[in-house]
Amino acid sequence: MKVSSDQPRRPRPAISRRAFLGRSAAIAALSLVPRHVLGGPGNISPSQKLNLAGIGIGGQGGNDLEEMRTENIVALCDVDWAYAAHTFNQYPKAAKYRDFRVMLEQEKGIDAVVIGTPDHIHAVAAMAGIRHGKHVYCEKPLARTVFEARALAKAARQAKVATQMGNQGMAFEGNRLINEWLADGAIGPVREAHVWSDRPTHRGKLPFYWAQGVERPKDTPPVPDSLDWDLWLGPAPWRPYHPAYVPFKWRGWWDFGSGGLGDMGVHNLAPVFSALKLGAPLSVYSSSTAVYPETLPVASVVHYDFPARGGLPAVKVHWYDGGILPPRPDELEEGRPLDPEDGILFVGDKGKILVKGWGGESPRLIPEERHRQYKLPPKTLPRSIGHYKEFLAACKTGSPTRSNFDFAGPLTEALLLGTLSVRLGGEKLRWDSEKLRTDDDEANALLRYEYRAGWSL
Repeated sequence: MKVSSDQPRRPRPAISRRAFLGRSAAIAALSLVPRHVLGGPGNISPSQKLNLAGIGIGGQGGNDLEEMRTENIVALCDVDWAYAAHTFNQYPKAAKYRDFRVMLEQEKGIDAVVIGTPDHIHAVAAMAGIRHGKHVYCEKPLARTVFEARALAKAARQAKVATQMGNQGMAFEGNRLINEWLADGAIGPVREAHVWSDRPTHRGKLPFYWAQGVERPKDTPPVPDSLDWDLWLGPAPWRPYHPAYVPFKWRGWWDFGSGGLGDMGVHNLAPVFSALKLGAPLSVYSSSTAVYPETLPVASVVHYDFPARGGLPAVKVHWYDGGILPPRPDELEEGRPLDPEDGILFVGDKGKILVKGWGGESPRLIPEERHRQYKLPPKTLPRSIGHYKEFLAACKTGSPTRSNFDFAGPLTEALLLGTLSVRLGGEKLRWDSEKLRTDDDEANALLRYEYRAGWSL
C-alpha cells in the first residue's frame, strides 16, 4: 500500500449527510466495445472497471465511493486521516494521500475522481481533475463562488470529460413525472414556483444541523494531530483552527459554504430548473433574519425573476429556508400540512403541483381529487439507470448524465447569487450572465475571491 505521509491516529466516527433514499434500478446491459473505438479520456470499455480516486472521503465522499464500489478504488485522499479512517479501512489496497494535488501528479492510472470535500475545495479539486484529463464526480453545490461554477462548466465542456454533480434526486422518478406532466399541460403555463427546506434547522426547530447566525469563535484550541489544517483551508482565507468548523459544521460559514440554499437548494431547485428549462435569472432579492459577517443567517427567503424562454412565460421562483414555509395553497385539503422539511409548489394558470420531500421525489396535483381525475400522460423521457451508474456509464461510453456540469453550473450560479443578496442584506441584484456581473460593485467583488498562495483554479 502506498502512503504519502504519516499514518492516521485516533479514529472517530464519520458524520455524513442525509443518506440517499433508496437504490435505483439495475443498470441496463452494456455491449462490449473495443477500447480503441471509444473516445474521451482513458478510452475505457464498458466491460472494464474504472480506476477511481476519492478526494475528501470522511463524510459524503465516502458514501459516494460506496455507491461506486463496483469499480477499482485505487487512491484515497483526505486531510484528516482519523475522520476518514473508516473509508481508508474499507479499501486497504488504495494509495493514501493528504494533498489531492500530489495524488493527481503521482497516480497516473486514475480514470476519474470523486470529490466529497467541503464546498470551498470543490472548484480547485474538480479543476485539477479536469486539467489532468480525469472524469469528475463532485458533490453539491458545484462551487463556492459564481466565478468558480462558470469556470468549471466551461473547462469540463472543453476537456470533453464526463461530469456529474452530487444531486442524487435528479435520478428520481418524480423528476421525470414533473417534466412530463408540465409538458402535457397538466396545470397550464407555470409563472411561479415556491421551493423550501428546513435547513439549517430540523423541522424549523433547534438543534441546528450546523450553526448559522453566530460570530467567529475567539479561542484557539490546538489542531488535532490527525488534521492538516492548512490543507483543510486550501484556497480560503487563513483563520485559526476551531472545532466550530469541522467536521460538517463548515456549511454555515461564508468562507466555506452557502448554508441551506447551497445544501438542499441544489436538490429542491433542480427539478424546477429542469422542468421549466431555467437558465440565468434576470434579478434576485431577499430577506432574512440577522446577517452576520462570518455566517449565513438562521433563516432567509430569496426571490428570483427568470425571463420568458422557448415559448415558456417569465417565471418567479421563491426559496425559503430555516423553517419558513410558503403561503399555504388554497387547494390543499384541510388538515393536510405542507412537508415541513422539503418541498416544491408549481403554480400554473390551470392548477398546482405539490412535490413532497427532497429532490422532487413525490409530485401530486392538488387537491387530491384533481390528481385522481388527471389522466397521466405517456412516459416519454428516458428513465435513469441510477445517479451513480449514470456517471460510471458516462465515463466508459460517453452517455449523458442528468446532473452534468452544463446543468449544475448554471444552477449553482443562481443559488449563489441568492446567497449574495442575503449576504448584502437583501439587496436586489440585476444579473448580466453574459458579462458575469451584477449592477452592484460590492456584489461583484464577492463573485470570486483571491486564493491563498499555492492555490489556483
